[in-house]
Amino acid sequence: MQRVFSGIQPTGVPQLGNYLGAIRNWVRLQDDHDCVFCLVDMHALTVFREPEQLRRDNLAQAACLIASGINPEKHVLYNQSAVSAHARLGWIFNCVVRLGWLNRMTQFKEKAGKDREQHSAGLFVYPALMAADIHTFHATRVPVGEDQKQHLEIANDIAAKFNHDYGVAFFPAIEALIPPSAARVMSLRDGTKKMSKSDPSAQSRIELTDTADDIALKIRKAKSDTEALPSESAGLEGRAEARNLVTIYAAMADQSADDVLGRFGGQGFGPFKSALAELLVEKLAPVADETRRLLEDRTHLEQILRQGAARANAIAEPIVTEAERLVGYLR
Repeated sequence: MQRVFSGIQPTGVPQLGNYLGAIRNWVRLQDDHDCVFCLVDMHALTVFREPEQLRRDNLAQAACLIASGINPEKHVLYNQSAVSAHARLGWIFNCVVRLGWLNRMTQFKEKAGKDREQHSAGLFVYPALMAADIHTFHATRVPVGEDQKQHLEIANDIAAKFNHDYGVAFFPAIEALIPPSAARVMSLRDGTKKMSKSDPSAQSRIELTDTADDIALKIRKAKSDTEALPSESAGLEGRAEARNLVTIYAAMADQSADDVLGRFGGQGFGPFKSALAELLVEKLAPVADETRRLLEDRTHLEQILRQGAARANAIAEPIVTEAERLVGYLR
């Protein structure tokens, strides 16, 4: 089986967009891949984090992943900082990557904006560490969204330059696994903005620890419009909030938007929101219940991550040690 590397920042409880855009896909990949799931807490430091909050977020993220179906016994689940190979290969890749490549990275430009001089250097060299995360395991596949393809391209460029500079064929090429119909989930308060954990309004998102009552209330209050739902997806043009709610239903039910509208077309948002809330509760309430149960035993979660880190280290250490030999480190 090919090895897949998947990383997620521990920045609080995952929300519905994380679940539909990444986590659910990761669960499905476990059937026919050798999976490495990483809580990238080193990347999280590119923006200042309160130490105890970062520790809590790591555990919350781990709990949500396990509750969603990630199996830490069959696959590897750990936090990045517990495996030193990431930092060691990350530094080598910092010395391989070219400044011009980093300057072209769209994500840095978007996050830094006009204030780039005030941002962490870690944010600028983020792609080199991300490349190291993947190549530390000789992973050949990475599930990403369309907006992250540039990061995989630079990861392949870094590996190709390393191989060329040292006259080896050591790091393999990485293939992007882009789900054919990944749902783009938008804010429940503004259908033109992505659903985000950082939005100050908790009403803008469904979190994976929300109770059934929380979910029902948030969907009932979700922004919509006064028109009835159309009978086909073309009728959603220019109706951002309507499109978002239909997209969420379609993704949760594993249906197309046209299938959903074939059932609900011509109806108002009252009945549709009730059906959507019922569907979300059916699918997510068990995840929330299990997440809360896991978080009650911090010691157990820490043990799972420690065991995962030991298994991750067993894979990564020989690979990174060989990379260090190739560049000329003394041992």
